[in-house]
Amino acid sequence: MSPRPTPRIRGSELEAVALQYLTTQGLQMLQRNFQCRLGEIDLIMRERDTLVFVEVRYRRSARYGGAAETVDWRKQRKLIRTAQVYLSMHCRHHSPPCRFDILGIAPGAGSAGYHFDWLPNAFGLSDRPY
Repeated sequence: MSPRPTPRIRGSELEAVALQYLTTQGLQMLQRNFQCRLGEIDLIMRERDTLVFVEVRYRRSARYGGAAETVDWRKQRKLIRTAQVYLSMHCRHHSPPCRFDILGIAPGAGSAGYHFDWLPNAFGLSDRPY
């Protein structure tokens, strides 16, 4: 019997699944796991001229709510602040349109074995939930 993967390894595997799903939806990957002292953004992608900051959430069951419910105002604030750091580092001379997506992943049927609940534009930079 093989040991269970650590949460970090499992998270990395699920982010790879999310990345594959989103690229098939037409998004282009720019960066995985952007980190700064304020937090981390799982995936930073581009859809046409829009920067897309993606929070990936895995739920084994919807018994206690879906993925979107796990991204409360505190997490939104953290993601917004982290995105502002990214923008200040990478987009100094222009301010591209931005949005925040939540991609919920749950066990599912089919060849991929996952069910995806993608919420584009779940909140934006101008949303200040604090």
